[in-house]
Amino acid sequence: MAKPKKNKNNTIQIISRNRVARHNYFIDETFEAGIVLTGAEVCSLRERPAQLTDTFIVVRNGEVWLNGMHIHPYLRGGVWNPDPDRRRKLLLHKRQIRYLDQKLRVKGAAIVPLQMYFDEHNRVKLTIALGKGKKLYDKRADMAKRDSDREIQRAMKQRSRRVRL
Repeated sequence: MAKPKKNKNNTIQIISRNRVARHNYFIDETFEAGIVLTGAEVCSLRERPAQLTDTFIVVRNGEVWLNGMHIHPYLRGGVWNPDPDRRRKLLLHKRQIRYLDQKLRVKGAAIVPLQMYFDEHNRVKLTIALGKGKKLYDKRADMAKRDSDREIQRAMKQRSRRVRL
């Protein structure tokens, strides 16, 4: 058997991130999940990223499903290309699924995908998070805090330039 190819320096290679998730949700816990994909989908992910912004995760009948993720069809896939917007099953331990199902019964709780990546064994993994939805005033407070931190960093940087001169 041929040896599997390793990523450079045994690091992960990020495919795509959901940057909106941290803006819309308070993130409590994160989990790493495998994802069931076809060969053409994996080849397509190596060529270009997937879209994670409008995705959501549902627990049904003891299984976890990822809905709304778009993986572009593989250019050389032909008839083996599946539907780009199909539901995809996530692979988690049974106790993790039960735990997530129990936490979802709280009002405002949701499971959101944060990022998709190739791990050190070149398997596609998905980082999912258990979060609670933010209100509009929470989002505004976060933006104000981020702006004030940016202003403080800018002022500190200018002050350090003056001291050196």
